[in-house]
Amino acid sequence: MSIQVLDKTFVPYLSEQEIQDRINQLAIQISADYEGKNPLFIGILNGSFMFASDLFKNITTPSTISFIKLASYKGTTSTGTVITSIGLEENLQDKDIIIIEDIVDTGKTMSAFIPSLQQLQPASIRICTLLHKPDALQFPLSLDYVGFNIPDKFVVGYGLDYDGYGRNSREIFQIAQTS
Repeated sequence: MSIQVLDKTFVPYLSEQEIQDRINQLAIQISADYEGKNPLFIGILNGSFMFASDLFKNITTPSTISFIKLASYKGTTSTGTVITSIGLEENLQDKDIIIIEDIVDTGKTMSAFIPSLQQLQPASIRICTLLHKPDALQFPLSLDYVGFNIPDKFVVGYGLDYDGYGRNSREIFQIAQTS
């Protein structure tokens, strides 16, 4: 069943069950990798809020979570500029950081954000993303935990939006082909 978000039609891509199963697998892996380390998860708002919540609920090692708001999208394309509108208040020195992203496509947001984090001298920085578009990557990044590699098509749902709309689905939809 397709959905309409503003002026665009989207078709089903990833089901709620597929998403939750993969999040469970990621949480098991992260919990094992960080056993005894007490990592700080940093969710990138607005898109990662659902993924961050579901992932964090499944993490079994002691850890904390915070959020930061970064943006680089307007409509269905990246603006190429990263804007920080809510900052971190935690002391990051000597902490193991896991960045939670909804999607990494061009890599611009993370390539702009990571150097500013590195200045705060954390023990480590890793990236966990629900979705990755390898064909869209323009900035070299090391992605440590990837839920799904997807084609370079625009997606909405499960926190991902089109001009602020469409985030409130338990599934992920991709833009329908136009003829």
